[in-house]
Amino acid sequence: MEAELKEKVEQCLNCKVKPCTKGCPLENNIPAFIEKVKQDKLEEAYEILSETTVLPAICGRICPHYKQCMGKCVRGIKGQPVNIGDIEKYIGDMSIKNNYKLPNCEQERNEKIAIIGSGPAGLTCAAFLRRNGFKVTIYEKYSQLGGILRNGIPNFRLDKSILDNTIQKILDLGIETKCEMELGKNLDLNELQKEYNAIFLAIGANITKNMEIKGEELTGVYGGNELLELNNHPTYVGKKIAVVGGGNVAIDCARTINKLGAKSVTIIYRREEEQMPAEKKEIEDAKKEGVSFLFKHNITQIIGNEKVEKIECIKTELVQKEGETRKSPVEIEGSNYTIDMDYVVMALGSKTEINVVKNLGLELTQEKYVKINDKKQTSNEKVFAGGDLVGEKSTVAWAARSGREAAESIGKFLCKQLVTKIPKRPKRPKRP
Repeated sequence: MEAELKEKVEQCLNCKVKPCTKGCPLENNIPAFIEKVKQDKLEEAYEILSETTVLPAICGRICPHYKQCMGKCVRGIKGQPVNIGDIEKYIGDMSIKNNYKLPNCEQERNEKIAIIGSGPAGLTCAAFLRRNGFKVTIYEKYSQLGGILRNGIPNFRLDKSILDNTIQKILDLGIETKCEMELGKNLDLNELQKEYNAIFLAIGANITKNMEIKGEELTGVYGGNELLELNNHPTYVGKKIAVVGGGNVAIDCARTINKLGAKSVTIIYRREEEQMPAEKKEIEDAKKEGVSFLFKHNITQIIGNEKVEKIECIKTELVQKEGETRKSPVEIEGSNYTIDMDYVVMALGSKTEINVVKNLGLELTQEKYVKINDKKQTSNEKVFAGGDLVGEKSTVAWAARSGREAAESIGKFLCKQLVTKIPKRPKRPKRP
């Protein structure tokens, strides 16, 4: 074990109340797996992690640790928390290097489940269902599995060889895959229901939300989600770009564009830096790479004749409003000004692809997400859904938890169905 990692694991106090586990969306048993690392029992550490996750090499790299597990570490109260992310990443990498296997199923079952989408929710659901013996097929609209992990997170944050190896571990459980299959095109939900006992929808929600301001229709205005997913960028060399938003999508867009040769990249965020949803480390990395930030500013309109030429901004202040738990940004009257700009990237959150969702024939929420009950079940009892498609928290770990919970619910649903299908034994005739 490297000296630097040994120092990190020795910092863990092995707390009995496990606040870090409570802060982890997947509820990984963090003190227990770190204790095994201390003992240099790396495969056993991986086995503990595998009880709750199949994505350690990925989550160890890209999770917002300071807002999740590390944010709850007791060492962080008076100093630096234990670097849980780096330790998890190390175990994930060792599992790839040394070919540690995920636990496989003990007993085969006949029921078949279709997983639509191969992002963190779909991959996790598939793995946990297969580990319980179910026959699983993953459908993916692109030519390679990975969903948002492959088509939304830049290579500098997640090396795709790590993703490929992680996916292969999951497929080695005995999972079938069918790529270039997309709902609404060459994949029909009604037809799938005839072939499968249950279906899990994990197609995400990757359409960028609009600001609904003047000039948003101009050439040169892009959605951040689509830019990252399709990787279809214009030429940025010598150009000035504004990125509007404060989450990881905004940071990923800004860093990607900056690396592609932009003259300047500015992130515009209407709150304070401390309130940015993006991971602290990603913000610092963006600054180091030359990305600029305008905090407590908002964009009011985009100006140009057919294409972007300028943006109008306004300064904001944070005001505590009655009934609200945190201060809200309020525009300062008369503080408007304009900046020359060549491109504008909107990174303000995502929504579902409404035409696809409507055609599923499932009940939707008021916000146009697929409506589910507490068992991840949609208005069609055979169809389950999770992740961004149902409006849950948008991090990889939360999506993975959604998939794991769906796997548990699907298993219970199918077992209940099996029980109800067993005919009751006829009563024996009474003896004369």
